[in-house]
Amino acid sequence: MGVSAYILIQTEVGKAAPVAAEVAAIPGVVAAEDVTGPYDVIVRAQAETVDELGKMVVSRVQMIEGITRTLTCPVVHL
Repeated sequence: MGVSAYILIQTEVGKAAPVAAEVAAIPGVVAAEDVTGPYDVIVRAQAETVDELGKMVVSRVQMIEGITRTLTCPVVHL
């Protein structure tokens, strides 16, 4: 089953659409959409483990030009 998470992304002004498109191309990303509100892009991602998810965020997502902040919210099944 693995781990699923929502990654909330803040971007520089005018960068939401290109950031969403670039994030969407990362393996493990299920969806990436630009939105309005305190965050500019919301991503749904999946990985086999929490460690793999963390590596994806740090080494792939956060390296994209135009991203200023991320918040990763793992999905829990209660």
